[in-house]
Amino acid sequence: MKSYLAAAVQMTSKPDMAHNLGEAEDLIQLAVNQGAEFVTLPENFSFLGEEQQKMAQAQEIAAKSEKFLKTMAQRFRITLLGGGFPVPVGENKVFNTALLISPEGQELARYHKAHLFDVDLPDGNTYAESSTVQAGSSLPQLCRTPQLGNIGLSVCYDVRFPELYRHLSQQGADVICIPAAFTAYTGKDHWQTLIQARAIENTAYVIAPAQTGKHYGMRYSHGHGMIVDPWGTILNDVGVHPGVAIAEISPTRIKQVRQQMPCLQHRVF
Repeated sequence: MKSYLAAAVQMTSKPDMAHNLGEAEDLIQLAVNQGAEFVTLPENFSFLGEEQQKMAQAQEIAAKSEKFLKTMAQRFRITLLGGGFPVPVGENKVFNTALLISPEGQELARYHKAHLFDVDLPDGNTYAESSTVQAGSSLPQLCRTPQLGNIGLSVCYDVRFPELYRHLSQQGADVICIPAAFTAYTGKDHWQTLIQARAIENTAYVIAPAQTGKHYGMRYSHGHGMIVDPWGTILNDVGVHPGVAIAEISPTRIKQVRQQMPCLQHRVF
């Protein structure tokens, strides 16, 4: 593993795939222009609309999203994460799928979101992800890369389930990705705290690309896509507008923090 620059992209995706992929391409270009070798896109980067709209277009969204990721990775010679898009499974469900692509356009890792967001919030929004999404049945496996280190995948609501991240750290995770479309209501209280907690308890970098602003109707996302170091320090925070957070991922920093706070060696259970 070497030191390198990573990017957490922040978007305001809409129920318009062409618009979203155009915005994603511009933000990838912005990240690459700043030297990023590993670029991460948020959950729902290619489509964020009503569940019925998503299901009606699921085959097209899946095909175009995967083609887009492979094309961008090859064009810019980067490792690229698509943080979540629907991939049909069976007749009436999709997997919420995170896909990691190499600079050669090859699939490195695929993860199906395991924890689904079925919540009634006091702001009037009701979320029933399980009505259209089939939960992944497997914990994410680490993607071991010689240049970028050991990368673990997750998606959004997973962040509230620390056992998933402990599983990744037990495999030797250096970098954990948490792409999200975190709601504005819960994000203001919980997003930063949860991201920092996952970094601190696993002494790993966390890269958290995010959605922000109004998508449609009453659907708003919190923003604040960020990169956090193994000590829990926020290295870069995009804020509330679309953009990119760039930060260095350093193996020296990982080693230093794990020497200072060797909690991974002190696990009892």
